[in-house]
Amino acid sequence: MGRPLPDPLVFMGTPEFAAESLKALLEAGAHLCAVYTRPDKGAGRGQRASEPPVKRLAREAGIEVVQPLTLRGPEAAGQLRDFAPAAVAVVAYGQLLPPVLLAIPPLGCVNVHASLLPRHRGASPIAHAIWAGDPVTGVCTMRMEAGMDTGPVYLREEVPVPPEATTGTLTPLLATLGARLLVETLVALAGPGLSPIPQEGGAATQAPRLKKEQGRLDFARPAAELARQIRAFNPWPGTYFLIGGENVKVHCATEGGPAPPGAAPGEVLPGEQFPVACGDGRVLIIRTLQREGRRALPAPEVLRGFSIQPGTRL
Repeated sequence: MGRPLPDPLVFMGTPEFAAESLKALLEAGAHLCAVYTRPDKGAGRGQRASEPPVKRLAREAGIEVVQPLTLRGPEAAGQLRDFAPAAVAVVAYGQLLPPVLLAIPPLGCVNVHASLLPRHRGASPIAHAIWAGDPVTGVCTMRMEAGMDTGPVYLREEVPVPPEATTGTLTPLLATLGARLLVETLVALAGPGLSPIPQEGGAATQAPRLKKEQGRLDFARPAAELARQIRAFNPWPGTYFLIGGENVKVHCATEGGPAPPGAAPGEVLPGEQFPVACGDGRVLIIRTLQREGRRALPAPEVLRGFSIQPGTRL
């Protein structure tokens, strides 16, 4: 048994990112009286119900799982009061907690957020950090308030953003870091206490949930920005361009050198890979493509059976 944690705890989370924190709490010997997660979702062609990763882990550990459609209303508040948690740990749950729930645990509700608050408040902080070209990002733990990621910060730790990082590769790293910071925060709250530091609201930026329609590449934008967008939208929702009525996904691309004089934004240029002129006069080299209904392949392989001639405007 490690250092004491608040007893008992309620955990709220849904995706794999949150499961890493739940696993860390279990390994630290936490007494979890309940785990809240979002309802099962349909997945695949048959829309069979798919359990959230947090639910699978909780069931394996023999912990009661609660999957309310909403946390608003007297029923949700009454149920949480019945569990009588000393603290509630919230990691990527996917729904804001109303003030009545935030007031229930004596030690408050502690949230893990994958950015250096107040930068990138919102549902997609990791993607927005990559898209913005941030050289560093990190994780914060904070005491939750009614606002979106506005609460005072307990602990924070920075990590560099690798030059070729995608949301898919950066997320597990931050999940591991967040899990460690969550345990450290809860241990401190169970002991002598820990004073959170208010955020500087004037420095806040927003990181709203990404949408599929945002994935269409606008070649009037700078090449470096498009390369970051492609990495930020990988694996979801993905980036694409349209040609001949077909939606072609772009999985990997890098900024190249200057485009030839007079090349128009979106113009396909001669080259062994798949170079496209961009709005800043530089080239985006598209390295991996995926046609509709097919698998992702290196661009030269795709283009052998899908001719896109130099001079074509995307």
